[in-house]
Amino acid sequence: MVTHQFIIHYGLHFVAPLLISLIFFKPKWKVVYFIFLASMLVDADHLLANPIFDKNRCSINFHPLHSYTAIGFYTLGLFYKKTRILCIALLFHMFTDAVDCYL
Repeated sequence: MVTHQFIIHYGLHFVAPLLISLIFFKPKWKVVYFIFLASMLVDADHLLANPIFDKNRCSINFHPLHSYTAIGFYTLGLFYKKTRILCIALLFHMFTDAVDCYL
């Protein structure tokens, strides 16, 4: 059964990054969209949890790559041109996962 939480979560993971890429990074939208999709690799830290998936668990500050410390590093990366787009993608990923905590 598809719930509103599922639609919002995966819409934020796939549709919103596409729109962000097209609107703000038009000349290189494909590369930026790929970076947004690649940022989902941070979910590999879910493999360290037991159980791996829990629909009622808030990922923020539970998994190592979703911790406040990691989010701080992603924020610092915004100040460097070479890491800016990746860090925007990572922070948007954290935002998406944080929205889940309230649905």
